[in-house]
Amino acid sequence: MRRPPRKPDPLTEAVRKRERRAAEARESGERSGWQNLAVIGTLAWQVLLPTLLGILLGRWLDRLTGHPVLFSALGIIGGVALGFWMAFYLWGRK
Repeated sequence: MRRPPRKPDPLTEAVRKRERRAAEARESGERSGWQNLAVIGTLAWQVLLPTLLGILLGRWLDRLTGHPVLFSALGIIGGVALGFWMAFYLWGRK
């Protein structure tokens, strides 16, 4: 007596499909969604941290010298510029 052909297990097929997609992505050099999210987070911190440090330094200098917002504004501009330069320099090398 002959057995009827077995239907493929949907879970096994889904795993094989996912493995095939992952192998194709590795071969093409494509990053996963989580890796792209990590890159975005790293870039955000590279711009945010120098900006915040510039603000803090500017506020301290404003209090020290008596200027209302001169050094705070310069700190923001300098921090943003430094952050974007760091991001461009670091990620331009990769």
